[in-house]
Amino acid sequence: MAADALTPGSDAALPGEPAPWRAMIARHRQPNAWKASWQLINSLGLYVLVWVLYHYSLRVSWWLVPPLVVLGAGLLVRTFIIFHDCGHGSFFASRLANDVWGCICGVLTFTPYYQWRGEHAIHHGTAGDLDKRGTGDVWTMTVTEYLHASGYRRFAYRLARSPFVLFIISPVVLFLVLQRIPDPKMGVRERHSVWSMNVALLLLGATLSTVIGLWAYLVFQFAILTLAGSAGLWLFYVQHQFEEAYWERGESWDYTAAALKGSSYFKLPRVLQWFSGNIGFHHIHHLGPRIPNYNLEQCHRSELLFRDIKPLTFSDSLRTLSLRLWDESSKRLVGFRSLKQASAAPTSASHS
Repeated sequence: MAADALTPGSDAALPGEPAPWRAMIARHRQPNAWKASWQLINSLGLYVLVWVLYHYSLRVSWWLVPPLVVLGAGLLVRTFIIFHDCGHGSFFASRLANDVWGCICGVLTFTPYYQWRGEHAIHHGTAGDLDKRGTGDVWTMTVTEYLHASGYRRFAYRLARSPFVLFIISPVVLFLVLQRIPDPKMGVRERHSVWSMNVALLLLGATLSTVIGLWAYLVFQFAILTLAGSAGLWLFYVQHQFEEAYWERGESWDYTAAALKGSSYFKLPRVLQWFSGNIGFHHIHHLGPRIPNYNLEQCHRSELLFRDIKPLTFSDSLRTLSLRLWDESSKRLVGFRSLKQASAAPTSASHS
């Protein structure tokens, strides 16, 4: 299926959605230009201010830099959520406004807007589908697949799922390397957006280097991008990688079940909820991708459908680090310790 047919929030991405749910979602889809504009001011505006403060802090003391890195990383995560909403066409009512601000936020987050939008559309149309893994998700093997894998593949999987690689190395590689390379499977506009983004990043880096110095720019940009990337990947991880997540195959896969069961309600402290742009209400976002981030909490609180959904707390999220494989027999994510039991028991046919 083409990426355009899977545009998040389009009817094509909501097969079989009951009409009452569609009406419920529609009540919260309406973009608000004032709320969107205020988010641009208190997110992008403050992020620019952080760079200004950094420039002047260099004349005072390097001890002022670490707090600015933390603040800048938080604001960059929030900027990415705006970028994300623009990709869904939900931030503004105007498609042009979404695309323009999406591209601007893309420069700040080192992410090519059109290529990312296409890949993210596939994620929304295939999340939780075991037969369609591999685009916009965290590498997840089933227990059976792992037991039948070669020693090299097992080692690669364990390495990829280790916290250090997953949350420290992977964000750096993703934002600085992989997103600089066009995906040959995407369309012309998506591939061109990568080259355009690379040019824009060079111009931005050259401008800031001229103002504050090359090394001062590189150090601060790398620190902010690394911390924000790690936080962002952690958010994405816990939104789909928890014990009672949802994975099904073929015709057994259901969009609404994947949204409500396979996407977590990550309940964060209020300040972290602000910096993460309400994306913790991920179950609602996957059910109704066209709901702007500033309407997600209102939707959660006002609709009976969501009141019985168990939240994932921050302490709960830490326990997800031990979960590595999907057990198709028990319908839950399990850790590597469960492999001894799985090896002893008869295994089902491989689905490799």
